[in-house]
Amino acid sequence: LPDISDVAVSLKILSVLGAKVRMLNKNTYEIDTTHLTGTNVPDDLSRQMRASYYFLGALLSRFGKAEVAMPGGCNFGVRPIDRHIKGFELLGSTVTIGENAIIDAAAERLEGSSVYFDEASVGATVNVILAAVKAKGLTVIENAAKEPHIVDLANFLNSMGADIRGAGTDTIKIRGVEHMHGCNYSIIPDQIEAGTYMVAAATDGNVLIKNVIPKHLESISAKLIECGIDVIENDDSIRVCANGRPGKCTIKAMPYPGFPTDMQPQMTALLSIADGTSFVSEGVWDNRFRYVEQLTRMGASIKVEGKMAVIEGVEQLKGAPVRADDLRAGAAMIIAGLIAKGTTEIEEISHIDRGYENIVEKL
Repeated sequence: LPDISDVAVSLKILSVLGAKVRMLNKNTYEIDTTHLTGTNVPDDLSRQMRASYYFLGALLSRFGKAEVAMPGGCNFGVRPIDRHIKGFELLGSTVTIGENAIIDAAAERLEGSSVYFDEASVGATVNVILAAVKAKGLTVIENAAKEPHIVDLANFLNSMGADIRGAGTDTIKIRGVEHMHGCNYSIIPDQIEAGTYMVAAATDGNVLIKNVIPKHLESISAKLIECGIDVIENDDSIRVCANGRPGKCTIKAMPYPGFPTDMQPQMTALLSIADGTSFVSEGVWDNRFRYVEQLTRMGASIKVEGKMAVIEGVEQLKGAPVRADDLRAGAAMIIAGLIAKGTTEIEEISHIDRGYENIVEKL
């Protein structure tokens, strides 16, 4: 497990719910949920991160009820959880949103169902999988998200006795099981963390990034190559070599296997010094370009029109005091700071700690 604050908060929630959590080393934990009985995630903890809503699916599956406050984490536009709720309701749960935005889900018994998403959603796909693993009968998720961590979740649950097929395609079939058991599991490397270091290396340098799955990074590699940067793939590492000033490119952030929305701010920081005019469009979130204001303080020339940013590459960024508006915007500020002449100071770095382990030491 990465040593990041989101993981620490998740483990704290598990402890509060009655799980025994034992640290074996800083990246390995033993979690025993034999005596876990709580179904109510404390507000102050759930508001600290986005992923707290996954406790809804997991608790609903095991106990038939769950109470979680609306999630916190990054703020870039309305991130409705109506698709999650729709999924729970199709499995036979009633869901109400009470005062203080507490989501209350309950079911006498969950039954398999057909769940179709209008738009592929990673969060909703994960939550429906978690809820469906012990539901009676067959659940079919159509237009499911195909991200690598969906596949990883399915492999993890299957090694605990679940019966999930088709993860990584847009149709996932889950046959409910009566019982699940513990297992030992090692999670996949994080494509966004790796991608962030790839873009950082592309600003000026020759960097070998180890413990990655190059296949998961293909859309990022393709764009760096388009900008004239050398990307050399090995079995479980990737080398990125900058060749002077990067060239321009056009990016549209899309669900996997498209270019990840979570890499869009970092790439925009790189393109701010590219030779020529680049276009970056956001196909997932509404106001994901809030961070652009910070880059312009450093001398970037970027115009945002709705979900599109037009970036006129400048020769040099200048160090300035800036702010991490959210997790990936924070990573973009670090990249901009590496490019810029002079000193850059970044405020509100707690966002960065949510998703990057030892980023300072690694740099």
